[in-house]
Amino acid sequence: MAKFFIKINHLSGSDIIILGIESSCDDTSAAILKNGTILSNIVAGQKVHEKFGGVVPELASRAHQQNIIPVVDAAIKEAGIQKKDISGVAFTRGPGLLGSLIVGTSFAKSFALALDIPLIDVNHMQAHILAHFIKNAEERYPAFPFICMTVSGGHTQIVLVKDYFTMEILGQTIDDAAGEAFDKAAKILGLPYPGGPLIDKYAKLGDPKKFAFPISNLPGYNFSFSGLKTSILYFLKKEMQKDATFIDKNLNDICASYQDTIIRSLFKKLLKATREFGVKDVAIAGGVSANSQLRSELERIGKEENWRTFIPKFEFCTDNAAMIAIGGYYKFLNGEFVGQDVVADARLKF
Repeated sequence: MAKFFIKINHLSGSDIIILGIESSCDDTSAAILKNGTILSNIVAGQKVHEKFGGVVPELASRAHQQNIIPVVDAAIKEAGIQKKDISGVAFTRGPGLLGSLIVGTSFAKSFALALDIPLIDVNHMQAHILAHFIKNAEERYPAFPFICMTVSGGHTQIVLVKDYFTMEILGQTIDDAAGEAFDKAAKILGLPYPGGPLIDKYAKLGDPKKFAFPISNLPGYNFSFSGLKTSILYFLKKEMQKDATFIDKNLNDICASYQDTIIRSLFKKLLKATREFGVKDVAIAGGVSANSQLRSELERIGKEENWRTFIPKFEFCTDNAAMIAIGGYYKFLNGEFVGQDVVADARLKF
């Protein structure tokens, strides 16, 4: 695949307007960014997966095909611009579901070709981190180097961020991601999909010390959540044999204890990394960064450790095109583009 580095004249004073497109999983999203400021960020979800208890890849790609044109149209209209104003098109190249990525990639290529504007590929996981650089009223952004813990349904990573596109993964899950652990436990508990937000909701009403679940003790900065998932499965089976109504009677405490175990697992590794690297700017990103306990623990531990902490707005936590647009914006400034031979990559690395 060819990479193109083109000198851009926009830096002389013209506005840089980026259309961002995100289609890595089951949300179709388009955003318009102007000089680092988000003008619109439209997200279309897919309720079709709820009855299956998880995302069905084939159904996801079909829904993206239905949603992408109206979503992009809505983003352009809400931003108050015209297609001819767009400087470049940024899209999620990967990682993600291949069929879903192909829809977004194909649309972005066609859109860029039709308008004869640059095409910019963006790594989905890097984009979650770069969401912290979307312009905000406080003008408050992490300083390099900083550490970001990215927690989502498909990934759990601790990343040392040296600049906008120089990032080193210090540790990651060797099996289930934290978001997946939440959703799988919710399914075991009989909660509808997506279950992670529901566990968070019920956990607020429960006792996090009521039940004990194991925390993995992997060396370094890696995580493992498969043992935790197995633990809650066998725990519930055992208790349900004694009392068939055990879950109903103890749902809040189960959710609180399980969630607390995941949060403690995450911060155990995050604390280790920040102390060993001497980093004081600490951020979280990804869909699970919307979790209330994760956010409150970052603030609490941040005060104890004298960190400057950074948490994205809720709208920039889950999969969204605003984060793709900001990633595209910084690549645009570098004049780093791709050609029409670019292809989606479901296992794209940093």
